[in-house]
Amino acid sequence: MPLYSYKHRADDSDCAHAPYFEWEQVARDWPLTSCPFCGAPVERVLCAPAIKKRLFNSELRDKGFTKLVRVDDGIFENVTRRDGEAKYYDRRHPETAPILEKTIKD
Repeated sequence: MPLYSYKHRADDSDCAHAPYFEWEQVARDWPLTSCPFCGAPVERVLCAPAIKKRLFNSELRDKGFTKLVRVDDGIFENVTRRDGEAKYYDRRHPETAPILEKTIKD
């Protein structure tokens, strides 16, 4: 559900959520006309949408994340690996990760 921003019309409102608050509601619902907390008149405020950029594997690695892609049942490939890290991980036996690298290549 979208999150909408609202502003109290009176600048001197005693509401704990003044002057702005966010309210989650279905897009087809009418905008709020009064504060759900104190009943004071409010108006909807236009805000920029939150747009997320999709990150490449190298950007994920640089930010400190690890991305594992499923290769087989319980076996995952580390696509953001750094030097010295194993390429494959077995979920049931993590200590066998370096051995799996040879097994899957053959």
